[in-house]
Amino acid sequence: MTDMLIENATLVLPDRVQHGWIAVTDGRIAEIGEGRAPERGLDLAGDTLIPGLVELHTDHLESHYVPRPKVRWHPLAAVIAYDAQIAASGITTVFDSLRAGSEPDESGLGRDLMRLAEAIEEGREAGLLRVDHRAHLRCELPCPDVVESVTAFAARLPVGLISLMDHTPGQRQFRDIEKYYIYARRSGRTLEEIQAATAAKIRDGHARNAANRPAIVAMARAAGIALASHDDTTLDDVAQSRDEGVAVAEFPTTIEAAQACHAAGITVMMGAPNLIRGGSHSGNVAAATLAKAGLLDILSSDYVPASLLMAAFALPEQAGIPLPQAIATVTANPARATGLDDRGALAPGLRADLVRVQVAAGIPVVRRVWRGGAQVA
Repeated sequence: MTDMLIENATLVLPDRVQHGWIAVTDGRIAEIGEGRAPERGLDLAGDTLIPGLVELHTDHLESHYVPRPKVRWHPLAAVIAYDAQIAASGITTVFDSLRAGSEPDESGLGRDLMRLAEAIEEGREAGLLRVDHRAHLRCELPCPDVVESVTAFAARLPVGLISLMDHTPGQRQFRDIEKYYIYARRSGRTLEEIQAATAAKIRDGHARNAANRPAIVAMARAAGIALASHDDTTLDDVAQSRDEGVAVAEFPTTIEAAQACHAAGITVMMGAPNLIRGGSHSGNVAAATLAKAGLLDILSSDYVPASLLMAAFALPEQAGIPLPQAIATVTANPARATGLDDRGALAPGLRADLVRVQVAAGIPVVRRVWRGGAQVA
């Protein structure tokens, strides 16, 4: 890559914020300095420079691929549009959350797993994508074909993260059945259809989970793939995650579960929309509550890509967390949790994944994004 010098920037370093400059050579950070740069470069006019964001769990691709209930868009076009929005949100590394496991009632996108994955690969090979895309398989454990789906996927494409999901109504995220019905209505089905499918899920879900979960865990361990639990609620849930070697707890639903995760050395991830909205849309524990208690390690944009940057900049005011530590929840911490030690901080030797941010009307606005020293947004 062409050498680049960025000057007159507010640099968010791992341990402090300072006014200074940064030099990039061959796609990596070569040098960082304080005060006036040794030569003229790209003048940020005092704007904030942070590392590129690392997103571990976003199912936002689904809204591009299925813009209306029962409508499937062109998969490559959907991937390109999604990738552009991700980049414009300051995300330079994204773990695309792809559903593994298809429901007997045909809800969800389990049967579209390989179609979407192959569209991402097509975009990557053609040089059409701005962001570093990695696969995050959201394994719906109560689905009868989930083990088969994961096995087939892993035989063809690399997997960066596997999450253990059980959305059986009546427990974890959907302890409140009525809230589950509201969520399920997005599929365009009638309430009667949803209620009938829900009864079948409750009847069959636990037995299938019991058979599929250990199989998926064994596959991940054998392949050295990082494991994430999902919606841990009780102390028994966390004990199971600990015994399985889970690295990341996605969206624990209670403060007791979050506390137990920290005690077990499991990194806690919460949704950025939860923090911005002031609470969970499912009625579970608020991200701000965990942040104030020192129990929040990683933020995920989940279903709103722009929320990731907003939440990181909101943490200092909402939870009293210094800006460098707040930015780490969307950069260094998710990178470290998934073994990516070449990115996630402004430090010499690391990838020059960079984001220029201007705070306007109280909202952080992405002005420019570089991935490996090349501008992508």
